[in-house]
Amino acid sequence: MKDVMGIINVKAQDDILSELTDFRCIASVPFGGRYRLIDFVLSSMANSGMHKVAVFTLNKDRSLVDHLGKGESWDLNRKEDGLHILSPNVFYSSQPTLPGDIKCFYSQMDFLERSRQKDVVIAPGNLVCNLDFQKAIAFHREKGADITVFYRAESEDEPRFTWRRKLKIKLSPSNRVLQMEEEAGTMETGAELVEIFIMSKLLLLEMVETGIINGADDLFEDIIFKQQDKYNIYAYPVEGYFTVINSIDRYYKANMDLLNPRIRQSLFFQPGLIYTKGKDEPSTKYAAGSRVVNSLLANGCLVEGTVEHSILFRGVKIKKGASIKNSIIMQKSQINENAEVEYAILDKEVTVSKDRRITGRESSPVVIGKRKKL
Repeated sequence: MKDVMGIINVKAQDDILSELTDFRCIASVPFGGRYRLIDFVLSSMANSGMHKVAVFTLNKDRSLVDHLGKGESWDLNRKEDGLHILSPNVFYSSQPTLPGDIKCFYSQMDFLERSRQKDVVIAPGNLVCNLDFQKAIAFHREKGADITVFYRAESEDEPRFTWRRKLKIKLSPSNRVLQMEEEAGTMETGAELVEIFIMSKLLLLEMVETGIINGADDLFEDIIFKQQDKYNIYAYPVEGYFTVINSIDRYYKANMDLLNPRIRQSLFFQPGLIYTKGKDEPSTKYAAGSRVVNSLLANGCLVEGTVEHSILFRGVKIKKGASIKNSIIMQKSQINENAEVEYAILDKEVTVSKDRRITGRESSPVVIGKRKKL
């Protein structure tokens, strides 16, 4: 896979996760007690043997850059190729409308042209999945496809896995894409499109240059989707646990899904391990009289109260008499004596005062922003 470059396209989705994306891009949102969202697709690329991965950012990328470092945790700190974090050459943070991915790719055309890889895999940074891209690349080349899109078969037993809107694809027996359309179209049956694409680097460069000339904004919406009849497009099925984090409800549900041992085992170990930035911290301490039921707790926590069906990140403190249920508590937050937190998402370093009660609903959890004191 030395001849395949991974591209993680961190698009601007500033308000998609409420206060969780006030100060960070969506790819760096904490997940599952010790991970960031970008860890899943990045680990999938590294495990698939990609020696070069480019992360295209747009704004609010400080925490992402800090988390990724030089790529050591993913074995991407290499003399050749390795991990590259690419910010746009133009400063966009103060502008009311941020550009689409075509302008971001165009701002790094020199990087793309100089890269020696033949093909590219393009994926967003807000997926929770564990994918084998080696098999997908082999499928792409075997079919002689111009573009390979990823899809998920519809199931009545699972939630919809839409990315930004519901898109269906109609396939031939050989998995050639016959039609792509929105849910409101005429297609009665079909699989759901996932925002992952494989194509040659030369085709990507051609699309970007054409898009700039024609004033296009989005690689998929303005080129691939609108010009689908122009290309030989095939579809590759996504297997295993997969969801797109594009709302607070999905973020909450995906975290809670980790409390299911079957899902947790599948997601973090098959087909490869999910890696993240390591931190040296002591083990979690459980005081006498504490109670923990069906929960995930990272290192460095102190539990004196009760934790049920919840996820605690590193260094969280639950004081005596405090009760945490069905909640996500991020790094270094503190829940003081006799406080109650239920159906809530607390960002980093939140302090809940003594005897305070915070209660949301499963369908609408309360979100508390970073460093707030309640």
